[in-house]
Amino acid sequence: MPSNSFTRVNRYGALCAEVYDTDKPFGALADTAFHLARLAEIEGPVLEPACGTGRGLVPMLEAGHDVTGFDASPDMLARCRARCADRGFSPDLSQQRFEDFSYDRRFAVIIVPVGTFTLIDDFATAMAVLRRFHAHLAPGGVVILDLDRLANLAADGEDRRSWTAENGDLLTVVGHITRTDWLAQRTESRTRYERWRDHKLVDCELEPMAARHWGLEEFKLALGAAGFVDISVTGDYQRGPLRAHPRTLTFEARRG
Repeated sequence: MPSNSFTRVNRYGALCAEVYDTDKPFGALADTAFHLARLAEIEGPVLEPACGTGRGLVPMLEAGHDVTGFDASPDMLARCRARCADRGFSPDLSQQRFEDFSYDRRFAVIIVPVGTFTLIDDFATAMAVLRRFHAHLAPGGVVILDLDRLANLAADGEDRRSWTAENGDLLTVVGHITRTDWLAQRTESRTRYERWRDHKLVDCELEPMAARHWGLEEFKLALGAAGFVDISVTGDYQRGPLRAHPRTLTFEARRG
């Protein structure tokens, strides 16, 4: 029997990828500057899993780093390749998944920006991915991984936003949580992406999404169980002691 493609979550189709690019301007988000500052202290090749449209990968290339990336979405990768080519770069980009990505080389750093790791919506799979990160790091290599706060598990209500595309089209998004599993710390949502032109709907994508949320101490334990050591945490992209109620946590850990 043919598979039901609608059951595939976190697909990031063509319209979703365009909205992602429009919503997250290159170099404009706080994580990019934070990661670049940290990378200035580290030498060696960088891997960005789920590199998307290249909003973090391209600035790293422009800063002179040797960056490799992969993504499961061909539409996101196509935008990333075009963005790199426009700037004269031809990095190693490939279509791979978290679960089974593989490289012959080892990396000094693995960078995982906010919103990425939570797309691995199963605990056992996430643990296997952390171990795969560990295996792909050179001795002494580090993983730098951002997570949203666990409180996002309790999010509700609709996400309604709109943008004007470069060609003047109106892009709209309407998303809402459809299921929350408190024990598994997992949410499911459904997001409708639309393109309007001359007051007519000309394109639409319905994207099922799923995310697995993590607590601070839980994720430190997960990193330790995957073989990482020297685990540190910062909040909201500010060096120094962790402040109360951060919206974003950045974990850094070294291959043990």
